Amino acid sequence: MTVTEPELGGRTNRRRWIVVIVLCVGQLMIVLDGTVVNVALPIIQRDLHFSQASLAWVINAYLLTFGGLLLLAGRLGDLIGRRRVFLVGLGAFVVSSVVCGLAPSAGVLVVARFVQGISAAMVSSMVLGIISPMFPEPRERTTALSVYAFVAVGGASLGLVLGGAITELLSWHWIFFINAPVGAAALVLGTMLLEEQPGVGLAQGADFLGALLVTGAPMLAVYGLVNAGSHSWGSVSTVVPLGLSVVLVATFVLVEGRVRTPLIPLRIFRHRNLVSAAAVRTLFPMGAFGMNFLGALYLQHVLGYSALRTGLAFLPSSAMTGIISLTLTPRLVRRFALKHLVVTGLVLITAGLLWFTRIPVHGGFGSVVLPTMILTGAGFGLVFMPSVAIAMSDASADEAGVASGLANVAVQLGASIGVAALATLATSRTAHLLAGHAVAKVALTDGYRLGLLVAAGCTAASLLAAVVLLRSVRPVQSAAAVEVEPVSLSH
Repeated sequence: MTVTEPELGGRTNRRRWIVVIVLCVGQLMIVLDGTVVNVALPIIQRDLHFSQASLAWVINAYLLTFGGLLLLAGRLGDLIGRRRVFLVGLGAFVVSSVVCGLAPSAGVLVVARFVQGISAAMVSSMVLGIISPMFPEPRERTTALSVYAFVAVGGASLGLVLGGAITELLSWHWIFFINAPVGAAALVLGTMLLEEQPGVGLAQGADFLGALLVTGAPMLAVYGLVNAGSHSWGSVSTVVPLGLSVVLVATFVLVEGRVRTPLIPLRIFRHRNLVSAAAVRTLFPMGAFGMNFLGALYLQHVLGYSALRTGLAFLPSSAMTGIISLTLTPRLVRRFALKHLVVTGLVLITAGLLWFTRIPVHGGFGSVVLPTMILTGAGFGLVFMPSVAIAMSDASADEAGVASGLANVAVQLGASIGVAALATLATSRTAHLLAGHAVAKVALTDGYRLGLLVAAGCTAASLLAAVVLLRSVRPVQSAAAVEVEPVSLSH
């Protein structure tokens, strides 16, 4: 029996879309693990005996390694092949997820989360590089990238609710175990379907030292900030890590100016919009992640919400982000200057966080929580895509990958430092009030309120940076370029 050309073309087309599904499943797991843990934090804290300040490591261990190694993982894909890096990363993610679920202590969980972050960087950095070459025709490529964007945004929206449901109906362990069967299926299909994409070879060089420095610097900063919660801001255990973090940043700059294949070529910082957008995207996640982290603790520790109810409380924000990112923003970027969308979004986020600082000891969902979720969700939906488009507006074609990577890394690292700082501030304030014999819920609420006020200050600083530093970029004629940015870990 002879296979006709149309039949062969149809099979090839079906295979391509199956590959897209496999890649998106891998990305979905990465996205979910950025948000699914939030609502389970109070139960994890109780079961594994975390302090409130050290609890930030459950989030930051993942974010730091994910953000810090994204650029290196992308380079490794170029060197040794994207298929290989994707499959190795996916396998490591499955194994580390199982270890997270089995973790008998806080230390084991944090170490396993570090490994999850490393493997997540390997998976996530490969997805777009594999999808794009499979669809040379622009319309098909736009469709494929839109599917990817929908998964990224939908996963972020699903994570909080799914985390609450799994935690309440099963246990927090299962928010990690669920990755095993899904990841194993994606791994088998990926092994069968992904075509080999040979790299250019390790001889071309990778900036491992740069990757170590860019990951180690924020890690030390977070360690110092967390120590400030249990010691003091002037203690050796706080000052020394913060000082070393500054040293590593300076060393990174020196290294990047001297190595043959730098992780981040220093010439990229000549682009004003890239640097300005990176600053904006570093500052506002401090507030965004702060709201998720402190908000989940407030709802459960003070208002007595269950894990499922907490996840549902965050649903309006996630839904607003998803709806606006996928439906409204792609239209707006064709009509309005991108800077205007970013500024409008940051105004909404700042207003929502300021409203959240009104949290009472005995409060209803409708008066404080719901307005906050609607405002911040709408703001997130307006900021993410236009801000990455602005970051890339000055970059040349051969700098696009680095510019996009830097814009995304800024979000992860800003979020990590923000969570650590806000957790420490809230913990210190609560401890001070408890020492003065305040009622526990009053002390907790006041600590969360201080953290949220600082979070609002971070987004206000991001708004000021956007107004003063960003150059206006004309409306984008095709939204395809900005529909590929993962919203996953920033909300």
